[in-house]
Amino acid sequence: MEPQSDSAEDREMAVPLFPLPNVILFPGAVLPLHIFEERYKTMTADALAGDRLIAMALLRPGWEKDYYCKPAIEPVVCVGRIVRWERLEDGKYNFLLHGLSRARILREEDSSPYRIAHVEELPETCISEDELAAMRRRLTEMFTSEPLSSLPLTDALQKIISSSMPTGVVADLIAFHALNHLTLKQSLLAETDVAKRVARVISALDAALPVMELASRGASDSGNYN
Repeated sequence: MEPQSDSAEDREMAVPLFPLPNVILFPGAVLPLHIFEERYKTMTADALAGDRLIAMALLRPGWEKDYYCKPAIEPVVCVGRIVRWERLEDGKYNFLLHGLSRARILREEDSSPYRIAHVEELPETCISEDELAAMRRRLTEMFTSEPLSSLPLTDALQKIISSSMPTGVVADLIAFHALNHLTLKQSLLAETDVAKRVARVISALDAALPVMELASRGASDSGNYN
């Protein structure tokens, strides 16, 4: 998702909206989706016939009473591109959506059975990797020590942390895979200051450590009685 000029209008783009109540996509992450509702089957077919872009949006609380109309959603979304897909015999779809960029909804249009939004990409504050080095080391320490080193996804996350990926992307992938609180994740998606976002991911992990340690100790004690 790249702006074509410096004018606000040219930085806008229209993308299909796929709102869900419990899923937040981050740039760099890959989200598997199963599409079965008629309006979203149409959305998928249209996206595949075009640029394959879809914006994932988080439904706000109370969405249930208005789900089949136009429930309220968070204004910051993640625009992703379909990278692999299959159309099933019954017309449903399975696809992988690769997160590309943060974007803010400017307005919606009512021209199709599914929601379409005009969005503008959210630029991030620039910061060098040298300035993020201490936080990168902290993430390495956290995922090579208990209790985080015992998580099922730790091997994959360790490889991500030790890779050449920018630290901002690493933090996004950790938020996507390792954090569960939706309000926190949505606020991290909306955070365009990279240093603040990385620091907040570390703080969230730090806050979770005591609970994880107690759970790990409890599981260990339980095993001693068997």
